Amino acid sequence: QVQLVESGGGSVQPGGSLRLSCVAEGFTLDYYAIAWFRQVPGKGREGVTCIDKSGNVSYYKDFVKGRFTISRDNAKNTVYLQMNNLNPEDTALYSCATTGCTHSSGIYGSHDVWGRGTQVTVSS
Repeated sequence: QVQLVESGGGSVQPGGSLRLSCVAEGFTLDYYAIAWFRQVPGKGREGVTCIDKSGNVSYYKDFVKGRFTISRDNAKNTVYLQMNNLNPEDTALYSCATTGCTHSSGIYGSHDVWGRGTQVTVSS
């Protein structure tokens, strides 16, 4: 079965950190750029960051620049999202998906494979 599986979410206090993982199952991640999205109830899904298939190109939305870092380990078929200095506005369900990704255009194109998401809650 072709799927992405996220893990690493949880509850943290403001200023805390979490590292999310996105593991590809049933296919090789080497050939795909990956994006992280987040969604809160009642709001649309928004793109957060993406990384190209080589790991040499990444893109970040302004609201996470300097706080979040996306990386990948193709040998482990995994993409990571290191999230630092979290604030309550980062509370959301975080999902990863295959994507197009360039530094200038950001997240684009179709997202054919999705994970179910991992919940991140930031509160004091």
